Amino acid sequence: MNNVKYFQLRLKKHSEKKILTISKKILRICKNNNVKLIINDLPQIAQKTKADGCHIGQKDASFIEAKKILKSKIIGVTCHGSKKLVAEAIKNKVSYIALGSFFKSKLKPEAKRSRLEIIKWTKKKTKIPLVAIGGINNKNYRRLLKQGVNFIAISSFIWNNPSSNEFEALKSLNYENKL
Repeated sequence: MNNVKYFQLRLKKHSEKKILTISKKILRICKNNNVKLIINDLPQIAQKTKADGCHIGQKDASFIEAKKILKSKIIGVTCHGSKKLVAEAIKNKVSYIALGSFFKSKLKPEAKRSRLEIIKWTKKKTKIPLVAIGGINNKNYRRLLKQGVNFIAISSFIWNNPSSNEFEALKSLNYENKL
């Protein structure tokens, strides 16, 4: 099973020096498995690491700043459930648009919930790939795929799952025969 296409390194509580060191190690693993590495928040680390791109949240560096640093690399942005932010992302020609949180999230419990309708609305406006975020697990991801998102971003279900280890969690997401 190789449904993982992108790996986003999201380390909020580490120094940039530590993130750079970790990024270089993760990049080797990603390259060996034909997975693209996306660095969260820090376009300068993505550049130094030679990662495939960067993800920008609304409270992080601007897309314009990231574009100056990363040129033609992947740059995705979080738009939550905001049509205004989606329109801005489309205008900026981002690489992908992250929408959500669609479900209650352990990683970001305070995150505002997005309605599923934002997926269909965004798909009518653009061909830019859509990534669903927020509280996604093996019980709810199919609903998002059926709505038309191109990718799902999963964190807590894999890394902080009290009922299974990372490999078991990933196996439970093998959707090819379940749709």
